[in-house]
Amino acid sequence: MKDDGAFAAGDAEGSHEPELDALRARVAALESERARPARHHGRSFLAAVLLVLGCLLAPLAVVASWASDEVGDTDRYVATVAPLAADPDVQDAVAGRVTDALMTRLDLPTLLADAAPAERPRLEKALGALGGSLEGAVRGFVHDQAKAVVASHAFETVWTDANRRIHASLDKALTGSGGGAVQLNDDTVTLDLAPVVERVKKRLVDAGMTAAGHIPQIHTDFTLVRSDDVGKVKTYVRVLQLAGDWLPVLAAVLIAAGVLLAVRRRRALVAGCLGAAVTTGVLGIGLRVFRAIYLDRLPPDVSRPAAGAVYDALTHFLQTTVRMVVAVGVVLALAAWLSGPGRRAGLVRRLWTSGIGAVRTTADRAGLRTGPAGPFARRHRTWITWVLVAAALLAFLLWPHPTGWVVVGLALCLLALLAVLEFLAQPPAGNAQEPPAAPLPA
Repeated sequence: MKDDGAFAAGDAEGSHEPELDALRARVAALESERARPARHHGRSFLAAVLLVLGCLLAPLAVVASWASDEVGDTDRYVATVAPLAADPDVQDAVAGRVTDALMTRLDLPTLLADAAPAERPRLEKALGALGGSLEGAVRGFVHDQAKAVVASHAFETVWTDANRRIHASLDKALTGSGGGAVQLNDDTVTLDLAPVVERVKKRLVDAGMTAAGHIPQIHTDFTLVRSDDVGKVKTYVRVLQLAGDWLPVLAAVLIAAGVLLAVRRRRALVAGCLGAAVTTGVLGIGLRVFRAIYLDRLPPDVSRPAAGAVYDALTHFLQTTVRMVVAVGVVLALAAWLSGPGRRAGLVRRLWTSGIGAVRTTADRAGLRTGPAGPFARRHRTWITWVLVAAALLAFLLWPHPTGWVVVGLALCLLALLAVLEFLAQPPAGNAQEPPAAPLPA
């Protein structure tokens, strides 16, 4: 019996020897593979280079899109600058500029003498109501008439029509091509206010100040942009305008190529999206910092509030695009991370499915049924998920000038639809035959 027991033990030990040998061989192979130098160093380096280049080109792509859209599209430019006609700071600056131009041409000593006898009482009454010296009274009167002109609907029409006609000249100011009423002189982009002056002169004559009718045509400038670096910047803007929509495509292709070439693609996608968001966010911060520096360096005769309003209007599309790119980068990075195999990402997915499962269980207990939609959603869950993702992407691509809020809104709508799909696809309470809920798509 003892020999038989020993024989049985030896036989059992012998039967496990092949498994032990296979296990030892596997361990040895793993240790050898671990000790072996990595095979993908060159591939990973090239992927990192492509990702870095794509992220660095992202802010330049935003500026190129602005240069192509804002400077190259007349309707877009007019829509951008049209609200400036109703801006109080711009109106004050234009009225002050027109008043200064007219006051240099008015001969105050002969002003009342040249007035027609029938108009003299009305003019004296208007000037007397203002009080102070004659010069101060006349200046205040002229300024009031100028304010009335720039606050009227007619000024908005003149402003819009003038900007539409001179759009080619703005292209000259920023890129060096074209010509017209907007000119670049001594690093200053100016707008001729002669049409506004003529309207103010007419109002002055109608009010009894007939001497204003003898003033010759005045060409006075209103500063749109003033900077020592405009002459240098216009060269770069011209290059970016020529790049147009190709630079954003190149940046996206470089990031996509880096992701496809990377060994860990999901991690590369997260890094690329966050990198593009960060570099573009730095551009947005730089625009705000440059605004403060730009306004601080303006000469005393330029209205800082008006210059700030013009700067904000001209860079509005640029700021909007910056926020949109940052939102897209963060949303894509978050989606890639949540769909990954990480422990925290898995926890978030389990909380998602368990929360929707609790709602589904409560609905089942209340007698609510999904009908044929439930089995259909369970059978085609993957296809439906990708159709929803493709629809959200198509809506973003077809949206004219999407903003950051548009991106966030589309992402929230997609999440809501995925939640409805998860609710329909989960099996009824107590049905153990149904497959478990799938994780969120990549």
